[in-house]
Amino acid sequence: MSDQDELEAIRQRKIQQLMAQQQQSAMEEEQAKQAEAQRQMVLRQILTPEARERLANMRIARPEIAEAVENQLIMLAQSGRIGQQIDDATLKELLRKIVPQKREIKIERR
Repeated sequence: MSDQDELEAIRQRKIQQLMAQQQQSAMEEEQAKQAEAQRQMVLRQILTPEARERLANMRIARPEIAEAVENQLIMLAQSGRIGQQIDDATLKELLRKIVPQKREIKIERR
């Protein structure tokens, strides 16, 4: 086996590895899209349009808190603890309880 043949075999293996990685990442991306679509479907069922809009605005301002609220709402819906759609006022109250209050910092000069 010449060096040229060996080099070609290595190239072929590398190309196959890259193609396998691309397929796997494409599958993972597709699964992530499906999971997000399911989350949005559940949220559409349990939130009124105004509440969904407020949550979307919250996602822009504070994505980590919005995701935590969404996760809580989805868990409550899946466990059957949400009897009716959550309206904007209820979501506001829930956010008020979850979002940490800003502390006022006073500096005194002496």
